[in-house]
Amino acid sequence: MPATVDVHGRPRRVLMLASNPAVSPVTGWPIGFWWAELTHPYWEFTEAGYEVTIASPDGGALVADSWSDPRDDSGYSAHDLLSLGFVSSDAHRALVESTPALADLDLDSFDAVFLVGGQGPMVTFRSDDRVKQLVARLLESGRIAAVVCHATCVLLDATLSTGELVVAGRTWTGFANSEEDTADAFVGQRIQPFRIEDEAHALSGTTFIVQGAFRAHAVRDGDLITGQQQYSGAAAARLVIEALGR
Repeated sequence: MPATVDVHGRPRRVLMLASNPAVSPVTGWPIGFWWAELTHPYWEFTEAGYEVTIASPDGGALVADSWSDPRDDSGYSAHDLLSLGFVSSDAHRALVESTPALADLDLDSFDAVFLVGGQGPMVTFRSDDRVKQLVARLLESGRIAAVVCHATCVLLDATLSTGELVVAGRTWTGFANSEEDTADAFVGQRIQPFRIEDEAHALSGTTFIVQGAFRAHAVRDGDLITGQQQYSGAAAARLVIEALGR
């Protein structure tokens, strides 16, 4: 049974930004967002009475990483009943079949942004100034920016208007080397073009931390919230709700 939520005044609004489809330069596979990193936070937000908009940098139909689909023959995400319910619902699946583009949104109307991970962001978000500027814009206006899993690659070089790194003086997390090792071993080859943990540790003036591989782990440092991997999306969403209230 859903929780009882009393909303007074305007409901909190969250923009969930997912990667447009791409092709991995390393594996040649089609890549995109990770289902659990969208569906689990979406559930947390909507259960709290929040209004959620799912968008992408370019707009249009999105494609999920195949391993994140509970119906995939690999069985990698067969345990993810929440995502299975989402993809089985015509109304919910339609939310990723036609997404608005960043340019078409009133970004000032959102209380928080939540960047969804997956393999896609390593190719699309990392090189997209629109995504990096979105994170900086939210933080500089005193709002919440949450980033999970491989989407945390944007934090490696996203800067504030002062030119200072968004993560300067902050503690944060992202996809760990131990998790990259596990994923590479599972498929028998290297998957990602770079490793977030390696590049994060090469930055000065910031603290990057990880917990055990594939354990839920989210970090809040001021208005910046980060999650380690696909099992951390709900935890990161709960930190957003804690910060914004109901």
